[in-house]
Amino acid sequence: MNGGIMAGLGNITFYADDPLALSHFWADVFGYPHAVFDGELKQLLLTSGLSEEDLAKRGLAEDPAGVGPRLFFHHAASAKRERNRIHLDISTTPGRKPTPDELDAEKDRLVALGATVVRLVDQPWGPWPERYYQLLDPEGNEFCLQ
Repeated sequence: MNGGIMAGLGNITFYADDPLALSHFWADVFGYPHAVFDGELKQLLLTSGLSEEDLAKRGLAEDPAGVGPRLFFHHAASAKRERNRIHLDISTTPGRKPTPDELDAEKDRLVALGATVVRLVDQPWGPWPERYYQLLDPEGNEFCLQ
């Protein structure tokens, strides 16, 4: 520690072809309201020097209680070409291991939102059983549902 100061997680940032649509997908995954840049927030952003074009190239998925992760989406300058170097692991039942039926039901919910199933992994990881789905979000970003 540096004089009692510790780093904290700010945003998890995604580059996206359609930042607003992808922010809405992830907001739905976490049960967040859809964030839009309007009203006072939009005016504040425009007054601070951002343009309408800048705002159209960004999206946000944020827990209104400030507890869950905050995801920020920025327009990508080029197409996604390779596998993610990092991905999110989503907990079906935070704080406890889900039943197979709970995992499958959450997978079905995410597919209905626009996710694609890559595969189901059901294998041991050392002494621990491991069962999860590998999925893709609507823009092809990998994530796991456990």
